Amino acid sequence: MRTDKMVTPSFCYILAANFLLYFAFYLILPILPFYLEEEFMVGKSMIGFVLSCYTLAALCIRPFAGYFLDTFARRPLYLVAYFIFAAIFAGYMFATVLTLFIALRVVHGLAFGMVTVAGNTILIDILPSSRRGEGVGYYGLANNIAMSFGPMIGLFMHESVTYDVIFLCALLSCGLGILMAYMVKTPYKPPVKREPISLDRFFLVKGTLAGISLLLLSIPYGMTTTYVAMYADEIGIDVNSGLYFTFMAIGLAVSRLFSGRQVDKGRVTLVISLGMYLAAISFFLLAALKSLMAWNHVFTSYLYIGIALSQGVAFGTMFPAFNTLFVNLAPNNQRGTATSTYLTSWDVGIGIGLMVGGSIAQRLGGFEYAYLFGACLTVISTLFFLFKAGPHFNRNKLR
Repeated sequence: MRTDKMVTPSFCYILAANFLLYFAFYLILPILPFYLEEEFMVGKSMIGFVLSCYTLAALCIRPFAGYFLDTFARRPLYLVAYFIFAAIFAGYMFATVLTLFIALRVVHGLAFGMVTVAGNTILIDILPSSRRGEGVGYYGLANNIAMSFGPMIGLFMHESVTYDVIFLCALLSCGLGILMAYMVKTPYKPPVKREPISLDRFFLVKGTLAGISLLLLSIPYGMTTTYVAMYADEIGIDVNSGLYFTFMAIGLAVSRLFSGRQVDKGRVTLVISLGMYLAAISFFLLAALKSLMAWNHVFTSYLYIGIALSQGVAFGTMFPAFNTLFVNLAPNNQRGTATSTYLTSWDVGIGIGLMVGGSIAQRLGGFEYAYLFGACLTVISTLFFLFKAGPHFNRNKLR
């Protein structure tokens, strides 16, 4: 009997559960600013604060999520977190005051932080180690498909149905996702000796260098997902900005199909390095778009879409490799901590990108300076990985 079989019923169920969770997440993501403005009559600064509560809550819970998943049974924690995440969509339908809505967003962020770490960790548990990179790639592909369709469907529904109907659809998606998650069978986890509370129980210390490299990469990524549409409008690119995210999602999806297999062949650092090179080039080109517009408007518009595709390929190539890198630095009883550290490093960088991108653009007079700053960070991250984080991984990897 083959021991490296990847496609099992549990693998299919957790892919479906992950897709349905992220579909619900992306379905309401683009309509929330409209909802807050129309239902609670709040300004743009308050909208930013309310929406950021979700991200901050998810970030705060991640280190503790890793500890809980390594200490207690993972499947019950996954199901409970998934149920709470789903229930909050029902809560939105009854939130009549802004204070209650903010409280629900905080709880939603906490549940999201727990359920995403739990899902990633359980995925690692049910995958054979020889197919881990490939399996993680397909798991991420479910996110990308949700990202491709969720926002588009949410905005389409916003034009024709009420907000409660959208929240109900998200609730139904998560309800089906809980059923899929319940069907997942996890391997027996033997009792482990309770280690004394230490930093390494909440944060994978051996993953610090890789975490720094990933954080530096995620700063310009955060700038892109938040400000690229405003940047295009600022410099006069008339291509629908929704296409940017569509092509980025295509690049993410396609690259995951082959990068995971290369990771499983032991080429973790090579895959990450190649993705970093492409990411650096794409951010320098993004920063140059304003200058190129003065030279050729049509070419620059096509380049804008090409950059989206290349960024998708770059980050889609690196995601499974970085995830595997963190897991391979940790013993089996710290898989949750490893996954938490990977996601925390990413989230911190995204948060920094949200804050500094707009500030740089406002102070220096354009988003091209923000993306130039991001491109430089990508180069620093690449050099740091090549000379510090990569060699450290090769010396300390456990498998």
